[in-house]
Amino acid sequence: MAKEEKRVLELDRYEHGVVINALNEMRNDLIGEERPTDIVDEVLLKAIDAPTKKVRGKSREER
Repeated sequence: MAKEEKRVLELDRYEHGVVINALNEMRNDLIGEERPTDIVDEVLLKAIDAPTKKVRGKSREER
């Protein structure tokens, strides 16, 4: 059995909103085309339910 690869993204509030909106638009397009939305639904729910992380101090980009 192959080891599953996972990815972690760090997004600010605005970027998180962009991802949610893009996935929702993709889902709506698929519904309009009468195509399955299963995988988009799964990713959309993961993005919505993603935990937040408190950031202390300056980020690496700001240093």
